[in-house]
Amino acid sequence: MLTIAFVTGTEPGKWFRRYEEFSGARLSTLPASDPFPLLTAPGGADLALARLPDARVGEEYHVVRLYEEAAGVAVPKDSVYAEVGEEVRWSDVSGEHLNYAFSAAGPTAEAEAELRSALQVVAANVGIAVGPLPLLRALSKKQVAALPLAAPTGVAAATEVALVWLKERDADDIQDFVGVAKGRDERQGEQQWA
Repeated sequence: MLTIAFVTGTEPGKWFRRYEEFSGARLSTLPASDPFPLLTAPGGADLALARLPDARVGEEYHVVRLYEEAAGVAVPKDSVYAEVGEEVRWSDVSGEHLNYAFSAAGPTAEAEAELRSALQVVAANVGIAVGPLPLLRALSKKQVAALPLAAPTGVAAATEVALVWLKERDADDIQDFVGVAKGRDERQGEQQWA
């Protein structure tokens, strides 16, 4: 059975269903703040849906990039930005206290924990937090609104969601899942990933 870990803020359910329909095999899934340790843990994950960049991804891993994440800003629910509910420009919020900006140094469980803490401060109507929009939406509570952030250059790291697995673990079941995530169906040929 293929075991897949997936990072907070991703919604891989459609790929899980398609893989099970395509292969007839069941999946084991592990939601995780940080899926990388699960790739090397005994009985851990075979494959991870992870947020990049991450300094831990070296030559020993296959990486298939799936999509770039939109940047977002978390604001207090009763702020003017939340009331308008539209994309926010950095110039609009640059005067606000920045509680946290998601780092390019390597998203980990610690980064998610720091973002969670920052969102509690935002919920108390103090400042903003910046990060991947899907992650902000997943972590935001009732008192916080997560909005798209236009042109956040220099404020927060650009992030991508990718499939990552150890090269030594590469097998047909992983290749089948990667194919499903990339949109390949049973009529299309086999493809190996770099």
